[in-house]
Amino acid sequence: MISISDLDFHFGSRTLYDGASLHIKPKDKIGLVGLNGTGKSTLLRLLVGEYKPDGGSISMSKEVSLGFLNQDLLSYDSHESILIVAMQAFAEALELQKKIDEILLKFETDYTDDLVDKLATLQERFEALGGYTMQSKAEEILEGLGFSTDDLQKPLKTFSGGWRMRVMLAKILLQQPSLLLLDEPTNHLDLPSIKWIENYLAGYEGAVIIVSHDREFLNGTTNTTVEVSGGKLHPYAGNYSFYQEEKVLRTEIQQGAYDNQQAAIKQAERFIERFKASASKAKQAQSRVKALDKLERIEAVAPDAARVNFKFTFSQQPGRHILRMEHVGKSYGEKLIFRDTHVHIERGDKIALIGANGKGKSTLMRLVAGAETPTAGKHQLGHNVIMAFYAQHQLESLTIDNEILQEMNEAGSKRNEMELRSVLGSFLFTGDDVYKKIKVLSGGEKSRVALAKTLISEANFLLLDEPTNHLDMQSVNILIQALEQYEGTFIVISHDRYFVENVATKIWYIEDYQLKEYPGTYHEYEQWQDEREKAAKKAGLPSPSAPKPAPKPAAVAEPVPTVNKTSSPDQKKALKELAEVEANIDKLEKEMAVYEKQLADPKIYQNTSQLKDTTMKFEQVKKELAKLNDRWEMLAEM
Repeated sequence: MISISDLDFHFGSRTLYDGASLHIKPKDKIGLVGLNGTGKSTLLRLLVGEYKPDGGSISMSKEVSLGFLNQDLLSYDSHESILIVAMQAFAEALELQKKIDEILLKFETDYTDDLVDKLATLQERFEALGGYTMQSKAEEILEGLGFSTDDLQKPLKTFSGGWRMRVMLAKILLQQPSLLLLDEPTNHLDLPSIKWIENYLAGYEGAVIIVSHDREFLNGTTNTTVEVSGGKLHPYAGNYSFYQEEKVLRTEIQQGAYDNQQAAIKQAERFIERFKASASKAKQAQSRVKALDKLERIEAVAPDAARVNFKFTFSQQPGRHILRMEHVGKSYGEKLIFRDTHVHIERGDKIALIGANGKGKSTLMRLVAGAETPTAGKHQLGHNVIMAFYAQHQLESLTIDNEILQEMNEAGSKRNEMELRSVLGSFLFTGDDVYKKIKVLSGGEKSRVALAKTLISEANFLLLDEPTNHLDMQSVNILIQALEQYEGTFIVISHDRYFVENVATKIWYIEDYQLKEYPGTYHEYEQWQDEREKAAKKAGLPSPSAPKPAPKPAAVAEPVPTVNKTSSPDQKKALKELAEVEANIDKLEKEMAVYEKQLADPKIYQNTSQLKDTTMKFEQVKKELAKLNDRWEMLAEM
């Protein structure tokens, strides 16, 4: 399909590829891995022809079509709806649609055999291109990537960069190229969307090359791993986990071969040094000199990834209760985010907040931090709690003209330069790197600086919103090590399943406008959710995690009109009924809360008959409540 032979490529004096070779077969699912700066994204741009090789060749057949998802697409803008933008993937079919519409218009005044034949030919080609199903395919993929049905008609320009990237991904998937090139496709996806695209790529008939720092995603989508290292492309016949195991074996073999060769070289050098001046042995010494010159040297094994070598310190220990929030509600205008939610955080909790975008994760984090005011309920921070909040906007608070070391020094941790250098070394800033100015750093480097500042802040309660965004695998490992050593309390929001599995002992998720907790690891939570889904399906019930309509505002939200002496008999009757409806609404809401609590208990999913009975009662109460709310609104307007 595609053959890369003896590829050479340089950026100025820097060599990225030196005699690299790789063969890509039609159904290969390749994960492209390696340290930042080794040339992974560059290889994708070489394949699409954006860059030209300095040496060697990249050859592919004329039938090969390429689809390239890259971060540059974030800047694409359009007034068209996202559905229309995604359907641009069917360029030929859309052009045929225009011609078909023109002929149908002509039929109103000119119905000839020639036009009928032309229409038949166009329609046959249109059907062959999938024209009659292109809209439904586009809708399916867009909704799979997290868009609601209502979103599909909204203009692209009204969406943020991350959501625009999803539209671009949908467009590329709809094109169904013979080779998909995906550069960090999960950067702007939430967990449900990541799982959806994993399933999609598993059945994709073409070849795929993925550059990603999400190892779980690579495990779920690839069957080959290619490591970019030392200017070469090193293939491994398996997914990322296989690559890790196989690399350990290869490293051991390489280290053994390197040690043996170094011993042989030293022995030869000693012989040369000893006998180069000897008349009887000079010829042999010279022969060994030539042999050493011709020797193909085995490279030394690269050192292990950096490890965290600093200790967290707290200026004061917090009490047992870090935070309590009771009966919290939050809404923006008519948009409900949370209702009657309770948050209890104890000292030492390691919490991951997961779920789809738009459910309120970041809002909850801001409520916890006190950066948002709830519309209902109370917020109580515990004794001696010192909080530090990391989010992507923290990158903007870095002083761009500061050097990295200066920025760390101004964080107010009272650590000396040696300690700060040690911390920065753990975050891959070594030697003179600490004197780089913030303004010249990449997004990933700025993230590492902001994270390092957060971790040395002496806070005993950390709030980390998407801390793994823009971090490579090595940096994610460093953050995992840091949080494993951290003795305080933290909440993290992350879509990186490997990261969550390794740092969290409690899982928070948002369901039915309330915060729910699973007391275990992410892997255990996943198994529990699967069991819930299977049990519900077996009982013929809707998915427990399916979105539910927002409840109508409580009746007490509006003042009840008072009865005055001039009220008509009809008004008095309506007001009396209104009071009765309010009482019934209050009663049903309490009933509904009981059933919700029962359905939130994992034990109920082990008893199918009980589950079915409770769910039927819950649905019945919900329907009655909806009718009463409608009746209340009508009466209140009289």
